[in-house]
Amino acid sequence: MPPLTAPQEIHEAEERLLDELRVLRLGVRGGQVPEAKSPKLTQGQKVADLVASTMGSWRFIIIQSTILLLWIGLNVTAYIQHWDPYPFILLNLALSFQAAYAAPFIMMSQNRQQEIDRLEAESDHQINIKAELEIELLHHKIDQLREKELLAMAESIRDLTKMLKDERAKS
Repeated sequence: MPPLTAPQEIHEAEERLLDELRVLRLGVRGGQVPEAKSPKLTQGQKVADLVASTMGSWRFIIIQSTILLLWIGLNVTAYIQHWDPYPFILLNLALSFQAAYAAPFIMMSQNRQQEIDRLEAESDHQINIKAELEIELLHHKIDQLREKELLAMAESIRDLTKMLKDERAKS
């Protein structure tokens, strides 16, 4: 396969990605570690993350299950006055309120995490493209070196053949 010239192989976007990779690589070689981008969280995002992490924990599930069992047990046995008789309408109202109130917080946290995951996937994709382009360039350089080596070998063989013919002609 004949080697392609660089403009045929690399488009403008690919060149930009390669330049970014080279700058990053030079910075790492120079002892500079690239800073991780950590966006500043708003107060609402912090609250949403706190609510989602709290409500998604075993501690919350165990505490809530204990409260529910106590609520039901106290109302069924009538140990204390029946403040919420059997269909447990007040308990259903409290749980519905909790679910309706917590759902938007959890969704906000999930949406933010989804955006973070999307950005990381995009970054991984760019890194993979950069690596692929670098490997392609290395292959191109190796092919060029191999061609030079083959040309040098062919020239050496030509010279040796000429020398051999000259030697036969002398004898």
